[in-house]
Amino acid sequence: MLQEAFARHGKPEIVNTDQGSQFSAHAFVHAVKEQGCKLSMDGHGAWRDNVFVERLWKSVKYEQVYVYAYDSVTEARASITQYLGWYNQSRPHSSLGKQTRMRPMP
Repeated sequence: MLQEAFARHGKPEIVNTDQGSQFSAHAFVHAVKEQGCKLSMDGHGAWRDNVFVERLWKSVKYEQVYVYAYDSVTEARASITQYLGWYNQSRPHSSLGKQTRMRPMP
């Protein structure tokens, strides 16, 4: 995944991650540094910096990804893309008084 990202988007000066085990594993750290990139890890509790994105991905995982067993990356990508369209256009949000994001608030 990391090699594909570098090939597709170029090599950044710094790769920033959280401290999840997949990002602190020797293989990941080595792969980043082998490409000449610096590695920056957010501090403990930094999830608050991206609370809205973290909440979105929790919804994606529990309402879509964990519900279906995908047979391929292509199938997963299509399903998640469809879900995100629904999430942004039709899903009621509690923070919006059960309105959808596309409807103006009264």
